[in-house]
Amino acid sequence: MTKHKIHPTAIVGENVTIGEGSEIGPYCVIEDHVTIGPHTKLMNSLFVGRYTRIGAHNTFFPFSTIGAIPQDLKFGNEETWLEIGDHNVFREHVALHRGTAGGGGITKIGSHNLIMVSSHVAHDCHVGDHNILSHAATLAGHITVGDHATVGAYSGVHQHCRVGDYAFIGGYSVITQDALPYVKSVGNRAKAYGINNIGLERKGFTKEEVSNLKDAYRILFLRKLRLVDALERLDKEYADCPRVTYLVDFIKSSDRGVIRM
Repeated sequence: MTKHKIHPTAIVGENVTIGEGSEIGPYCVIEDHVTIGPHTKLMNSLFVGRYTRIGAHNTFFPFSTIGAIPQDLKFGNEETWLEIGDHNVFREHVALHRGTAGGGGITKIGSHNLIMVSSHVAHDCHVGDHNILSHAATLAGHITVGDHATVGAYSGVHQHCRVGDYAFIGGYSVITQDALPYVKSVGNRAKAYGINNIGLERKGFTKEEVSNLKDAYRILFLRKLRLVDALERLDKEYADCPRVTYLVDFIKSSDRGVIRM
């Protein structure tokens, strides 16, 4: 009894490991040095490039490119990787690219993500867990996305930006600075439009946590304080609130600046 299924029209390279219960559909092409974990399904007509590691229970819809070389003119065909976790869904025409030597050598996508039709994750991006990239969302190179974030349809995120945990980026937005955690960022260029309280409550945040985040947002942007003074105040008044502490630390660690009102 075979441990996995490979359609006879599929092309599988050398040094490829395919886990138990996985399915490789018609006309898939898998290059050398690829690992596919158990119970992962490649439906049909997919390309999986060399130096790609895929975890368990992932589903790839047709016509996607997984682990192609990066679109970076500095790339010299060196060994770099794409690494994907578990329980992700990648819809049609998704493009995921390997890392570059100058960017750490690896593109990472975590677990339990939904990557919708025609989305793109470029070289050296690090995407966490439980995120949604909506239709045709685009992450340029070297972007970090936390956990539980949503990037709206047809939105683009500039290279080297960060998207915080539970951030919500509206559709058709252009992100050129770091998108704050918990906050709705919308527009071209994007501006901040308050705490995403409904989304946070749906994610299980308590009313107290949401209230604290709303207070923090008002102190940051509506009290006409200098940013350094607002952050100092939040450090003192909300030291026992991990959600606010994460927001403060995210702002302090920003290199490109954060999206504001």
